[in-house]
Amino acid sequence: MNTVAEIIKKGGIGVYPTDTIYGLIGSALSESVVERLYNIKGRDEDKPFIILISDIKELGQFSAVLSPELERIMKTYWPGPLTIILKTNGDTYTYLHRGKGPLAFRLPEKKELRELIKEVGPLVAPSANTQGDEPARNIEEARSYFGGSVDFYVDGGEIQGHSSTIVDATSEPYKIIREGSVKLDL
Repeated sequence: MNTVAEIIKKGGIGVYPTDTIYGLIGSALSESVVERLYNIKGRDEDKPFIILISDIKELGQFSAVLSPELERIMKTYWPGPLTIILKTNGDTYTYLHRGKGPLAFRLPEKKELRELIKEVGPLVAPSANTQGDEPARNIEEARSYFGGSVDFYVDGGEIQGHSSTIVDATSEPYKIIREGSVKLDL
């Protein structure tokens, strides 16, 4: 088991290079970790985080509601920089959806990140910045935002990536909420 995985399994939070930008990552399955992430980022309490998964099957754990059309979109664009907001059933993850019901998921393209998720479970991974600031492009910028308030930093060099495209699939027709690197024609 690698050190990053050990830290995450113990409730740690850190800065990690995702396939789009640097993320501030921690376990999506720990309410205390999620709350700590909100505090570190200074993020609005009612704004849910994106959840990174390693396999489409993990959506079942969150009681995500899938249609054949959504499964087709996922199989076409995942793994990749597409975030899909899905309806969920149940109240198990209220601390993630912040009372809104739906959750946003992404299956990252980066194999190393998917392997980490397989080992530690789904991750919340908001951009590595404090709310209102530009996402960190390198570890130095991330350190200037977070200093010693996080448990680890993984240096992936300079990242000039784009945020993921976000699609709201909670009602039809689906709506593009944020244009990112994936171009969809809905």
